[in-house]
Amino acid sequence: MPHPAIVKDNVAVITGGASGIGFAAAMAFARAGMKVCVADVDEARLAEAATKLSSVTSATHVMTFAVDVSRAESLMELERAVGAHYGGTDVLMNNAGIQPGSTLFGEPDHWQRIIGVNMWGIINGSRIFAPNMIARGRAGLIINTGSKQGITTPPGDPAYNVSKAGVKAFTEALQHELRNTSDCHITAHLLIPGFVFTGLTAKGRTEKPAGAWTPEQTVDFMLARLEAGDFYILCPDNDVPRALDEKRMLWAAGDIVENRPPLSRWHPDYADAFKRFVTGD
Repeated sequence: MPHPAIVKDNVAVITGGASGIGFAAAMAFARAGMKVCVADVDEARLAEAATKLSSVTSATHVMTFAVDVSRAESLMELERAVGAHYGGTDVLMNNAGIQPGSTLFGEPDHWQRIIGVNMWGIINGSRIFAPNMIARGRAGLIINTGSKQGITTPPGDPAYNVSKAGVKAFTEALQHELRNTSDCHITAHLLIPGFVFTGLTAKGRTEKPAGAWTPEQTVDFMLARLEAGDFYILCPDNDVPRALDEKRMLWAAGDIVENRPPLSRWHPDYADAFKRFVTGD
């Protein structure tokens, strides 16, 4: 049985929904008979997404909206528009994200944009949509797209890591708040994709690497884990066993407990210790 919020005639709103994981989710929700609002900053992609969605559902079940998730005012306009058009929201997927790359001492405007979209977009979306979703008095979902990099924080892209670490902390706090709110039937969930072949990760490649999942595979996995009731939806990779993901995350937490240097997994003095930790030797 699908999650009770993902049913015919319920309403799903997906930010960053015109491509990648967001669009795959929009297609899955549309095929389930839901009314879908795809929100994105790219108006040309929005038009293309609407055409594709209309091939699997009624055009009246498809809405698009141009939004800049880093601006609370823009998301307020989106929430009002969905309410006026469809009566409210049952599933909110805060999925919009960017990863242009970053350096620690790079331009502050660059950092502001990455954190504005990746972290504030999710904070804004959740805070603006949740009150009216709760007031509907029925089952609903808030799905926030995080990243494994927000947990293991590998070197090389600090602004992205900071933004996605913030998404994890915020979504945990959100679920705690929702479960302690009287008469609330909304739950929050943290989607943690692995290597997914999208425009964000293609980096000039035109063919999917063997190790990557498709956006559709990621959404299928997400839907199955939502049905199972998972909060942390940790997606595996084709070439990285889940057990290795778990070891990496446990090692990252162990840096604090063991008082190791930060990011010790990449520290030359701890390379052998990490290998032994992974293999159990």
